[in-house]
Amino acid sequence: MYTKEFEIRWSDIDANRHLANTAYVNFMSHTRMAFLMENGFGQKDLARENIGPVVFYEHIYYFKEVFAGKPIKVTLQLKGLAEDGMYFEFLHNFYDENGQNFASCEMMGAWIDLKERKLTKLPKALRDNLDSLGHTDDFKILTKEDTRKFGKRPQHVEPEKIGL
Repeated sequence: MYTKEFEIRWSDIDANRHLANTAYVNFMSHTRMAFLMENGFGQKDLARENIGPVVFYEHIYYFKEVFAGKPIKVTLQLKGLAEDGMYFEFLHNFYDENGQNFASCEMMGAWIDLKERKLTKLPKALRDNLDSLGHTDDFKILTKEDTRKFGKRPQHVEPEKIGL
């Protein structure tokens, strides 16, 4: 399991004086990118392959408030990966200084070809690097159907209905 420690800064607190939603997202993103950069997914590597990660969703579950003044730890585990590496699913857990789990997040994404602007598979070496991340107990091989499991689709409207 990959772990990153953070200090809660003044700018991470919201009007209720607890950790703000945006801070959770930033801490998770920082944790993911740190793992990726340490495992062959640095800016030069991604530019060479002409790929970048895209997020499909982040489902965050909050269990308990957390406040400034104590360090927190954010973990990263691989919850799913497509055989070709195109799709990935991560699990993040947030822990206080006593090991109490105060939030959790399931995040799914994919890799995009930055020239074609289409989803693409990972080169084998990068797929193997990503697969080296500790797996969750319920890890699974992902398919395109897994990316649609919540049944969400765009709901378009006429522009004038929303004042455009």
